[in-house]
Amino acid sequence: MSRFKKLSHAVWYCNYHIIWTPKYRYRILKGEIRKEVEYCIKLFSSQKECEIVELNVQEDHVHLLILIPPKVSISDLLGIFIGRTAIQIFNKFKHLKQRPYWGNHFWSKGYCVDTVGLDKEMIKKYVKYQEEKDKREEKN
Repeated sequence: MSRFKKLSHAVWYCNYHIIWTPKYRYRILKGEIRKEVEYCIKLFSSQKECEIVELNVQEDHVHLLILIPPKVSISDLLGIFIGRTAIQIFNKFKHLKQRPYWGNHFWSKGYCVDTVGLDKEMIKKYVKYQEEKDKREEKN
């Protein structure tokens, strides 16, 4: 079985490691707030047909390893995670909204994203020697 996924006009394997933090990196993601953040991320991921490989919500940041189809922009997906989870959190935990440092923002503005895939050296060799391999196979 191939690790690649299929869309109507694409074969893909887009695996990303994404990290983001609450505003001021406060250690707020625990207990019921943590559960709500996990629930929201899982819900919004499935709505966008993304597959969560690993999710770890720590007290002051979120780690997410996720397969994202090429039709979904990473920045759009993070906008959904950050915007919609903040709305859910502030609606469910109204006491957080009362603290003056939150304003209308639960999450920090920035995030970190990195691709996860094959070994870079292996891909370089594949690209470099693919033509030679194809020519050898044509002769046979």
